[in-house]
Amino acid sequence: MSTSRTTAEPTGTAPVELAIGGMTCAACANRVEKRLNKLDGVSATVNFATEKARVSFAGTPTPVEDLVAQVEKAGYTATVPRTGTETAETAVDPNDPVRALWNRAMVSLVLSVPVIAMAMVPALQFTYWQWASLALAAPVVVWGALPFHVAAWKNLRLGTATMDTLVSLGVSAAFLWSLYALFLGTAGAPGMTHAFELTIARSDGAGNIYLEVAAGVTSFILLGKYFEARSKRRAGDALRALLELGAKEVTVLRGDGPSPREELVPVDRLVAGDRFLVRPGERIATDGTVEEGTSAVDMSMLTGESVPEEVSPGSPVIGATVNAGGRLVVRATRVGSDTQLARMARLVEEAQSGKAEVQRLADRVSGVFVPIAILIALGTLGFWLAIGQPAAAAFTAAVAVLIIACPCALGLATPMALMVGTGRGAQLGILIKGPEVLENTRRVDTVVLDKTGTVTTGRMALTGVTVADGEDEQEVLRLAGALENASEHPVARAIASGAADRVGALPAPEGFANVEGLGVRGTVDGRAVLVGRVALLEEHGTPLPGQLATALKDAESEGRTAVAVGWEGRARGVLVVADTVKPTSAEAVRRFRELGLTPILLTGDNEAVARSVAAEVGVDEVIAEVLPKDKVDVVRRLQAEGRTVAMVGDGVNDAAALAQADLGLSMGTGTDVAIEAGDLTLVRGDLRTAADAVRLSRRTLGTIRGNLFWAFAYNAAALPLAAAGLLNPMLAGAAMALSSVFVVSNSQRLRRFRPLAAEDAVRAS
Repeated sequence: MSTSRTTAEPTGTAPVELAIGGMTCAACANRVEKRLNKLDGVSATVNFATEKARVSFAGTPTPVEDLVAQVEKAGYTATVPRTGTETAETAVDPNDPVRALWNRAMVSLVLSVPVIAMAMVPALQFTYWQWASLALAAPVVVWGALPFHVAAWKNLRLGTATMDTLVSLGVSAAFLWSLYALFLGTAGAPGMTHAFELTIARSDGAGNIYLEVAAGVTSFILLGKYFEARSKRRAGDALRALLELGAKEVTVLRGDGPSPREELVPVDRLVAGDRFLVRPGERIATDGTVEEGTSAVDMSMLTGESVPEEVSPGSPVIGATVNAGGRLVVRATRVGSDTQLARMARLVEEAQSGKAEVQRLADRVSGVFVPIAILIALGTLGFWLAIGQPAAAAFTAAVAVLIIACPCALGLATPMALMVGTGRGAQLGILIKGPEVLENTRRVDTVVLDKTGTVTTGRMALTGVTVADGEDEQEVLRLAGALENASEHPVARAIASGAADRVGALPAPEGFANVEGLGVRGTVDGRAVLVGRVALLEEHGTPLPGQLATALKDAESEGRTAVAVGWEGRARGVLVVADTVKPTSAEAVRRFRELGLTPILLTGDNEAVARSVAAEVGVDEVIAEVLPKDKVDVVRRLQAEGRTVAMVGDGVNDAAALAQADLGLSMGTGTDVAIEAGDLTLVRGDLRTAADAVRLSRRTLGTIRGNLFWAFAYNAAALPLAAAGLLNPMLAGAAMALSSVFVVSNSQRLRRFRPLAAEDAVRAS
């Protein structure tokens, strides 16, 4: 973040997203991006895999019409995509481009197989086999390869070249050479035969027709493009699944009387403040607060947790989660694009539309690679002819160079891995905001953990009970809990909740009164009960005996809140309330260490409290008594020491530190400000998810680097072989298509990423 903010997009106004049509390779995306960035105040990134452009503005926004016109000048189409809801509800397109590509590839393959078979097997070469090959190959070259020819012609008119230019040139050259040999040469003679070897060996030029190359290369590339398109669609399944999770209709309650009228309306007509009904088994229509009823809500689609969360009046609920229990009445607090579901989908799509720095380098390389490859092909042809080699051999080598040079795999290396990785993260409750985040995770060596709400629950809970000699702990809890149950104070709520959990139903108090700044008093089961500070009991002539005074002093020395309980002139016990450590925090700290990260606990609480929590979860380094405004200074100091810092926090007071850190991980259970400031959002409040987020990010970055390495290595190794005449054009076409398939297949492995908890469970079983 401190490193990535320097490259952040301009903040003049909200970004605009455009759906780009007509792109066939990374060079196309690079060209559209350059065109858009020529406009004043425009910063654009174009993603080939998602076929979208994200345009942001430094000042006054450029009209969408001007952006579309600029894209069209580059030879492509641009439209404003439909909203997520519309996309999710749209039926299957009968003109599905993936289906059309499959049909084109299958027809081409069916026609190409006999052409290839006759060229490879001399026994199949009957008297006029070459003319039969021409009849079968011509539709493939003309119709099957038509998208490549159209794109190449468009590029020629614009004075540019892309992967399609290479494919069109290679296929056309092989086909035209074959026509020349058949009609003007001797290849059309009855009984002509020639051998075909799919091996790395220098051609002697004896084979004068290349119909199998023209048809085979077209089919291989079409198949490769189909698998790429299908994989890109599958990679976006997580995002589409998020968009489709929301309820389509909602039962709104009209009127505030005891019998409000029920009205079934489309969910997009729901407005903040509406009260709506959620029956058992239904999806909650939007984010809101429970007003009536108790139930268990299945949060698995957002958090990955299989155990439903209990809700009651006052509990917040999230849209698209499932009501697994009783009837609920909910008041909507957020609707439409403001809901957590919509924000999750937006974060995922924005991350998938970004580019890592390593991919920007690949884009620049692929942008100049095509014209260089054409020059290499021409140079190869000229060199072979200049040294007196047969024209057929020179032609074979030049065509192989054109085919092998297609930079398609380079363009898919990052987008595919990023789409699959961010999609899988969304399924696990890990939202990656941008590709630069992936590179930051590799360098992080220190993780700063905010205590309250991150390591601890952030809620007060009853943690200890000490009773005077001869007193019954259950009775002390029952009477104190009953009195505190009438109060709204956080400490009182913690005592009441803890007492109810331990002793069951609490009796109703009588004559309840709040004593300002001291505590509460009232009558429970005929007893005058006092709960509060020691001063409250002393005012009523109820001093603490030594045992209880010691317990209270010990609790307060550890930074915990202690209250005294008494009735009938005697102090009966001391109840201790504190923010409790999450049960999974210690395991999360252990996993941070396994990832090579040094954990540091950061808190505004006193040293004693901080040390106690740190010891419980296994953190050695503690920075306590830090004011909210000083947290960012702590992060800066650690960075000045040469550390690369990740910050995990959830509150408004963590936002600046999250923004300053090299990697900010915000808990999705925290405030909106903290979520917006972080690079990674953890939907669950489980700190273990932070370790899984780092693992997933590193795994995704490793996949990107692996994809780029093999894509570059493929071109670097194959081009010299092709130029030397050692790579048959047929083999070159197959290798080029397989390199792209390898990239998308390697990226799909990220779909199998599992949280450490799941892996531990598998190993245990």
